Amino acid sequence: MPDPLLVIARDGEHEIEIQRSRFLCRLVRVPDAEAAAAVIAEVRREHWSATHNCTAFRVGRAGEVQRSSDDGEPAGTAGVPMLEVLLRRELTDVVAVVTRYFGGVKLGAGGLVRAYGRAVSETVDVVGVLRRVRHTRFLLAVPHADAGRLENALRAAGYPVVDVGYGRDVAITATAADPEGFHGWLAAQTGGSVEAVEVGEVDVEI
Repeated sequence: MPDPLLVIARDGEHEIEIQRSRFLCRLVRVPDAEAAAAVIAEVRREHWSATHNCTAFRVGRAGEVQRSSDDGEPAGTAGVPMLEVLLRRELTDVVAVVTRYFGGVKLGAGGLVRAYGRAVSETVDVVGVLRRVRHTRFLLAVPHADAGRLENALRAAGYPVVDVGYGRDVAITATAADPEGFHGWLAAQTGGSVEAVEVGEVDVEI
Protein backbone atom coordinates (compact mmCIF):
# COMPACT_ATOMS: atom_id res chain seq x y z
CA MET A 1 0.00 0.00 0.00
CA PRO A 2 1.35 3.49 -0.85
CA ASP A 3 2.42 5.85 1.86
CA PRO A 4 -0.36 8.16 3.05
CA LEU A 5 -0.50 11.52 1.31
CA LEU A 6 -1.67 14.96 2.30
CA VAL A 7 -4.81 16.81 1.24
CA ILE A 8 -5.62 20.49 1.55
CA ALA A 9 -7.71 21.25 4.62
CA ARG A 10 -10.12 23.48 2.69
CA ASP A 11 -10.61 25.20 -0.63
CA GLY A 12 -9.14 28.67 -0.85
CA GLU A 13 -7.56 31.51 -2.81
CA HIS A 14 -4.48 33.66 -2.38
CA GLU A 15 -3.00 36.43 -4.52
CA ILE A 16 0.54 37.67 -5.02
CA GLU A 17 1.82 40.56 -7.13
CA ILE A 18 5.15 40.53 -8.96
CA GLN A 19 6.30 43.39 -11.21
CA ARG A 20 2.69 44.61 -11.41
CA SER A 21 1.44 41.21 -12.64
CA ARG A 22 -1.26 39.68 -10.43
CA PHE A 23 -1.13 35.92 -9.78
CA LEU A 24 -4.36 34.65 -8.19
CA CYS A 25 -4.18 31.00 -7.12
CA ARG A 26 -7.26 28.93 -6.38
CA LEU A 27 -6.91 25.51 -4.72
CA VAL A 28 -9.89 23.14 -4.66
CA ARG A 29 -10.28 19.62 -3.30
CA VAL A 30 -11.40 17.23 -6.06
CA PRO A 31 -12.02 13.46 -6.13
CA ASP A 32 -11.02 12.78 -9.75
CA ALA A 33 -9.82 14.24 -13.04
CA GLU A 34 -13.34 15.06 -14.20
CA ALA A 35 -13.98 17.20 -11.14
CA ALA A 36 -10.63 18.93 -11.65
CA ALA A 37 -11.58 19.73 -15.26
CA ALA A 38 -14.87 21.21 -14.05
CA VAL A 39 -13.07 23.51 -11.60
CA ILE A 40 -10.65 24.63 -14.33
CA ALA A 41 -13.54 25.41 -16.68
CA GLU A 42 -15.31 27.39 -13.95
CA VAL A 43 -12.22 29.51 -13.22
CA ARG A 44 -11.66 30.17 -16.92
CA ARG A 45 -15.27 31.35 -17.28
CA GLU A 46 -14.91 33.58 -14.22
CA HIS A 47 -11.56 35.03 -15.31
CA TRP A 48 -12.18 35.04 -19.06
CA SER A 49 -10.35 38.35 -19.47
CA ALA A 50 -7.16 37.18 -17.72
CA THR A 51 -3.90 36.84 -19.65
CA HIS A 52 -3.48 33.20 -18.59
CA ASN A 53 -5.24 30.57 -16.47
CA CYS A 54 -2.54 27.98 -15.82
CA THR A 55 -3.39 24.68 -14.16
CA ALA A 56 -2.08 21.61 -12.37
CA PHE A 57 -3.85 18.80 -10.61
CA ARG A 58 -3.05 15.55 -8.87
CA VAL A 59 -5.66 12.94 -7.93
CA GLY A 60 -5.83 9.34 -6.72
CA ARG A 61 -4.88 7.70 -3.44
CA ALA A 62 -1.23 7.63 -4.54
CA GLY A 63 -1.52 10.81 -6.61
CA GLU A 64 -1.11 8.65 -9.69
CA VAL A 65 -3.10 10.89 -12.06
CA GLN A 66 -1.48 14.27 -12.65
CA ARG A 67 -1.61 16.87 -15.40
CA SER A 68 -0.60 20.47 -15.97
CA SER A 69 -1.08 23.24 -18.54
CA ASP A 70 0.91 26.41 -19.27
CA ASP A 71 -2.11 27.99 -21.03
CA GLY A 72 0.01 30.05 -23.39
CA GLU A 73 2.93 30.83 -21.09
CA PRO A 74 6.34 29.62 -22.38
CA ALA A 75 6.52 25.82 -22.16
CA GLY A 76 7.43 24.55 -18.73
CA THR A 77 7.21 27.91 -16.95
CA ALA A 78 3.77 27.65 -15.32
CA GLY A 79 1.96 24.31 -15.13
CA VAL A 80 5.09 22.28 -14.46
CA PRO A 81 6.34 24.35 -11.48
CA MET A 82 2.77 24.38 -10.14
CA LEU A 83 2.62 20.57 -10.34
CA GLU A 84 6.06 20.30 -8.77
CA VAL A 85 4.75 22.14 -5.69
CA LEU A 86 1.91 19.62 -5.36
CA LEU A 87 4.43 16.78 -5.68
CA ARG A 88 6.92 18.29 -3.24
CA ARG A 89 4.17 18.96 -0.70
CA GLU A 90 2.87 15.36 -1.19
CA LEU A 91 -0.63 16.60 -2.00
CA THR A 92 -3.32 14.63 -3.80
CA ASP A 93 -6.97 15.13 -4.76
CA VAL A 94 -6.36 18.82 -5.46
CA VAL A 95 -6.47 21.14 -8.44
CA ALA A 96 -4.55 24.42 -8.63
CA VAL A 97 -5.45 27.21 -11.04
CA VAL A 98 -3.25 30.30 -11.18
CA THR A 99 -4.84 33.23 -13.00
CA ARG A 100 -2.39 35.83 -14.27
CA TYR A 101 -3.27 39.40 -15.12
CA PHE A 102 -0.23 40.79 -16.98
CA GLY A 103 1.22 43.97 -15.48
CA GLY A 104 3.29 45.11 -18.43
CA VAL A 105 6.69 43.80 -17.30
CA LYS A 106 8.04 40.55 -18.74
CA LEU A 107 9.40 38.25 -16.03
CA GLY A 108 11.46 35.89 -18.16
CA ALA A 109 11.34 32.10 -17.93
CA GLY A 110 13.00 31.91 -14.51
CA GLY A 111 10.78 34.64 -13.11
CA LEU A 112 7.65 32.87 -14.34
CA VAL A 113 8.72 29.55 -12.83
CA ARG A 114 9.30 31.22 -9.46
CA ALA A 115 6.06 33.21 -9.63
CA TYR A 116 3.75 30.31 -10.45
CA GLY A 117 5.44 28.00 -7.96
CA ARG A 118 5.32 30.64 -5.24
CA ALA A 119 1.63 31.35 -5.86
CA VAL A 120 0.71 27.70 -5.31
CA SER A 121 3.06 27.17 -2.37
CA GLU A 122 1.80 30.22 -0.49
CA THR A 123 -1.82 29.20 -1.10
CA VAL A 124 -1.13 25.75 0.35
CA ASP A 125 0.22 27.47 3.45
CA VAL A 126 -2.94 29.61 3.64
CA VAL A 127 -5.47 26.74 3.39
CA GLY A 128 -3.48 24.22 5.46
CA VAL A 129 -3.07 20.47 5.03
CA LEU A 130 -4.35 17.25 6.57
CA ARG A 131 -2.74 13.82 6.50
CA ARG A 132 -4.89 11.10 4.97
CA VAL A 133 -4.42 7.75 6.70
CA ARG A 134 -6.09 4.46 5.78
CA HIS A 135 -8.01 3.07 8.77
CA THR A 136 -9.70 -0.29 9.30
CA ARG A 137 -13.36 0.00 10.30
CA PHE A 138 -14.49 -2.22 13.18
CA LEU A 139 -17.96 -3.14 14.44
CA LEU A 140 -18.25 -3.82 18.17
CA ALA A 141 -21.33 -5.38 19.81
CA VAL A 142 -21.30 -4.09 23.40
CA PRO A 143 -23.79 -4.71 26.24
CA HIS A 144 -25.76 -1.58 27.10
CA ALA A 145 -24.27 -1.43 30.59
CA ASP A 146 -20.73 -1.21 29.19
CA ALA A 147 -21.31 0.85 26.05
CA GLY A 148 -20.88 4.33 27.49
CA ARG A 149 -17.63 3.51 29.24
CA LEU A 150 -16.17 1.80 26.16
CA GLU A 151 -17.24 4.60 23.83
CA ASN A 152 -15.51 7.14 26.09
CA ALA A 153 -12.40 4.96 26.28
CA LEU A 154 -12.29 4.66 22.47
CA ARG A 155 -12.44 8.42 22.04
CA ALA A 156 -9.88 9.03 24.78
CA ALA A 157 -7.47 6.57 23.14
CA GLY A 158 -7.80 8.34 19.79
CA TYR A 159 -9.92 5.73 18.00
CA PRO A 160 -12.55 7.65 15.97
CA VAL A 161 -16.12 6.54 16.72
CA VAL A 162 -18.14 6.97 13.52
CA ASP A 163 -21.50 5.46 14.54
CA VAL A 164 -23.41 4.18 17.55
CA GLY A 165 -26.54 2.05 17.00
CA TYR A 166 -28.91 0.77 19.64
CA GLY A 167 -30.52 -2.69 19.58
CA ARG A 168 -30.24 -5.73 21.79
CA ASP A 169 -26.62 -4.65 22.18
CA VAL A 170 -25.03 -1.29 21.36
CA ALA A 171 -23.28 -1.47 17.99
CA ILE A 172 -20.26 0.84 18.00
CA THR A 173 -18.42 1.44 14.74
CA ALA A 174 -14.86 2.67 15.25
CA THR A 175 -11.73 2.94 13.13
CA ALA A 176 -8.04 2.29 13.76
CA ALA A 177 -4.89 2.81 11.71
CA ASP A 178 -3.19 -0.16 13.42
CA PRO A 179 -5.62 -3.12 13.45
CA GLU A 180 -3.35 -5.40 15.47
CA GLY A 181 -2.77 -2.73 18.09
CA PHE A 182 -6.50 -2.07 18.26
CA HIS A 183 -7.30 -5.72 18.96
CA GLY A 184 -4.76 -5.71 21.79
CA TRP A 185 -6.12 -2.48 23.24
CA LEU A 186 -9.72 -3.75 23.09
CA ALA A 187 -8.81 -7.04 24.80
CA ALA A 188 -7.12 -5.13 27.63
CA GLN A 189 -10.11 -2.79 28.01
CA THR A 190 -12.81 -5.47 28.02
CA GLY A 191 -11.01 -8.57 29.31
CA GLY A 192 -11.58 -10.17 25.92
CA SER A 193 -15.37 -10.00 26.25
CA VAL A 194 -15.96 -7.80 23.18
CA GLU A 195 -15.09 -8.95 19.67
CA ALA A 196 -14.05 -6.48 16.96
CA VAL A 197 -15.27 -7.47 13.50
CA GLU A 198 -13.53 -5.83 10.54
CA VAL A 199 -16.13 -4.33 8.21
CA GLY A 200 -14.01 -2.49 5.65
CA GLU A 201 -11.54 0.35 5.26
CA VAL A 202 -11.86 4.11 5.25
CA ASP A 203 -9.55 7.08 4.83
CA VAL A 204 -9.34 9.33 7.89
CA GLU A 205 -7.95 12.85 7.62
CA ILE A 206 -5.87 13.95 10.59
